[in-house]
Amino acid sequence: MAGQPAPSTKPTAAFVGASWAVLLLGIVSFAVGLWNATMTKSEKGFYAAVLVLGVFAAISLQKSVRDRAEGLPVTALYLGLSWSVVALAMVMLAVGLWNSTMALSEKGFYGLAFAMTLFAAVAVQKNVRDAVQFKAPAHVMTYSDHTA
Repeated sequence: MAGQPAPSTKPTAAFVGASWAVLLLGIVSFAVGLWNATMTKSEKGFYAAVLVLGVFAAISLQKSVRDRAEGLPVTALYLGLSWSVVALAMVMLAVGLWNSTMALSEKGFYGLAFAMTLFAAVAVQKNVRDAVQFKAPAHVMTYSDHTA
């Protein structure tokens, strides 16, 4: 049954709520940490941009991997770029924190908030897609149905 999407199950309200809560907690924690940090505005901007880059790249990667698993066309170039940008965001955060004069506990805080936010963003995107597929009528054709 290659090229056919796997049957989608509706995500539970508890999982959807927990995913959104963790995403908001991660973003707010990271932002409050930056707001209260004693670093230059350019450093704060760097860390904020790395978070935005990482979230976008993680969502893009999750969508690309799922599209490919469901038989939707995803170029190897785009999938490779998605993986590369997720890795780049992680490396940028790691290098920034390594070279920072922050206390080790602060560095750990930013690393954990970053990881939590990326993981939650992927979970939220998965929940949104599962909910859309669950609501779609059974007679709606997928992309692969049109290409057959």
